[in-house]
Amino acid sequence: MFSKEELQQGLNTRTIGTKIFVFETIDSTNACAKTLGDAGTEEGSVVVAEFQTNGRGRHGRSWIADPGVNLLLSVLLRPVIPKDLAGLLTLYASVAIARAVEKASGCPIECKWPNDLLLNGKKFCGILLENTIQQSGLSYSVIGAGVNVNQTAFPPELEQRATSLARECSTTYDRKELLQRILREMDSLYDDVRLGKLDRVSKEWANRCTMFGQLVTVEQHDRTISGVAVKLHYDGGLVLETPTGTTTVYAGDVTVVV
Repeated sequence: MFSKEELQQGLNTRTIGTKIFVFETIDSTNACAKTLGDAGTEEGSVVVAEFQTNGRGRHGRSWIADPGVNLLLSVLLRPVIPKDLAGLLTLYASVAIARAVEKASGCPIECKWPNDLLLNGKKFCGILLENTIQQSGLSYSVIGAGVNVNQTAFPPELEQRATSLARECSTTYDRKELLQRILREMDSLYDDVRLGKLDRVSKEWANRCTMFGQLVTVEQHDRTISGVAVKLHYDGGLVLETPTGTTTVYAGDVTVVV
């Protein structure tokens, strides 16, 4: 179990992690961070938990993680950016976590649209962005991340798709050190992000993505779209070239057709 004091010791960040809330068990770190956001808590605040009873992924799915071996965190942000660019914060978090994991493990990390990080083609990290919009613009954002660190076994239905750093890199990791690396990387990128200068993040994310130029299917709740993944839209959508023309999608489960 972490303490906020040990997590902040030697962290030396300017914004991300200046305030940390630590729980052994919580319903959802994102839900907690949203409560803090509504209460006016300062940006950069981080919620960390060993276990979530109601961990959330996209589309209302559950995020399942064994206690004591992974990282579960949410970060509260208040960037001054247009509403239509708020979705790019997922790319920001993806790049920061990818950088941190690569520095800790030496293993190359791939970004998969819209919110996954992959090791050897398998998912080890999922990101959940929840933006709170007011009439005047973005009020605050919560970025949640679940990172499979030292977990070695997964439910049968996830066995072929999920993995962890320990599995793929054949070693166990100091979770406190990795969490601090993630917060430092988020902090180092945030000065540009808070001002809406997201080009660098978008470019690095795209360079880490291998699906461009490939035929993909995007499963949405009411339809399936097939096309060649062309590029990222300026607002983070995925641009597809389909038989009926160019279209941009903003949600869905993506599979590369092989």
